[in-house]
Amino acid sequence: MGKIQELTTKAKFSLGKLTWTRGINKKIADDEKFASFVWESLKKHAKGDWGDLSKEDKQENEFSLDKYLRLWSSYDTEGIEKIWIITKADRSSTMILFPEEY
Repeated sequence: MGKIQELTTKAKFSLGKLTWTRGINKKIADDEKFASFVWESLKKHAKGDWGDLSKEDKQENEFSLDKYLRLWSSYDTEGIEKIWIITKADRSSTMILFPEEY
């Protein structure tokens, strides 16, 4: 079983098509540590670990799960740029981006 298939099988919700911005793509290509951080963050997002959000934003995501509303996560770790992961309300796609790219 491939990494993506394993991820989608264990996900708490459908991720849909996985996409990322040019900025994320360039950083992944240039920085193996960042690429690993993105992959680990995506796995957390798929499991419903919303990362570095406020308590209220995490509660909003939990409310949104079965109502097909947008899901948003934020991940930040020392020495690595913060990323956001957003799954569309209809679960057709999940986007990985830097906050300034929103």
